[in-house]
Amino acid sequence: MSKSMVSTIPEKNHVEAEHESVNDRYRELKLLDESKAGVKGLVDAGLSKVPRIFIHDQKQHEPSSTSSLDTNLSIPIIDFGALFADTSINSRCEIIEKVKYASEKWGFFQVVNHGIPTSILDDMLDGVCRFHEQEAEIKKEVYSRDITKRVYYNTNFDLYVTPAVNWRDTLSFVMAPQPPDPEELPAICRDITINYSNYVKKLGEILFELLSEALGLNASYLKDIDCAEGLFLIAHYYPPCPEPELTFGTSAHSDSSFLTVLLQDQVGGLQVFHENQWVDVTPIPGALVINLGDMMQLITNDKFLSVNHRVLAQKNSPRVSVACFFRQHLPPENSRLYGPISELLTQENPPVYKETSIKDLVKYYYGKGLNGSSALEHFRL
Repeated sequence: MSKSMVSTIPEKNHVEAEHESVNDRYRELKLLDESKAGVKGLVDAGLSKVPRIFIHDQKQHEPSSTSSLDTNLSIPIIDFGALFADTSINSRCEIIEKVKYASEKWGFFQVVNHGIPTSILDDMLDGVCRFHEQEAEIKKEVYSRDITKRVYYNTNFDLYVTPAVNWRDTLSFVMAPQPPDPEELPAICRDITINYSNYVKKLGEILFELLSEALGLNASYLKDIDCAEGLFLIAHYYPPCPEPELTFGTSAHSDSSFLTVLLQDQVGGLQVFHENQWVDVTPIPGALVINLGDMMQLITNDKFLSVNHRVLAQKNSPRVSVACFFRQHLPPENSRLYGPISELLTQENPPVYKETSIKDLVKYYYGKGLNGSSALEHFRL
């Protein structure tokens, strides 16, 4: 046997083994998908070990990458109470300055006294729980990977492209500008989803006004260019995980939206990447978490930040959250082109992004999955 033949045999075996591994992984993904029972179905079946498709690169779980080095770091908390109770220009200006600071330095902040009753927040979280904790056969009726639907449930939108699957299931709704027929929404959470969405849309208008003014623009600027037009609501359920140190509830990512309004329960686990470390976003009863998305960073030409965040898996109890993305999701409204706002550009601050549509950004975002890299780099000049 020649030396060249001997040297190629191990290489061939390695290729075959790799091919076999890819096939095994695909079969496991397909089994999970076709069960239509999601991650919760695995937990309900008595799973005691995390399947390999959920195991993430363990470097992401090293102590330095899982918690803040500075325990005094926390995202800004902004009280919106004065916007509803006080007509003072000074009060509004103070809030705008706080929003500006948070948007430029963190890309994240929490809001209290935001105008949405605590009872509505609690009812929304309860509604999400009811949906995800009902019989699997009922949930299967809305299970789909067709993202052109206005209502669908699945596990991991990027199931077949992500490096490792995340420990969560999701119910999704396109609530604006063209809301679904109410009969399309699951009866178990229909009324509260419609009610909560209406409240969030009103809060969104306030947030876009404050952000416009924080940019030195007319208060209606961002609303006038349709940043508040679309609302895509996703209701996450993170089942208890037998080995949370091996996986993530949601791996590191930034959002594709202009703006995201997040309602989270009191379980915790959300972290934001700030100054080269992960910072816990400690739940505050009655508060909402606001973060800016990739489209906001694009149109502000990097003035406002869209930053990576993630959710740690939890061992002892499920976690529930509701993220409302302000962005168009379906045609025809998702075809509008957006580029850096001309009023923010100067010779010293030329555009750093090319124009794109929500449609193209989301297509690229969904195609790459939650792999930790920013979709914005694809659109940078």
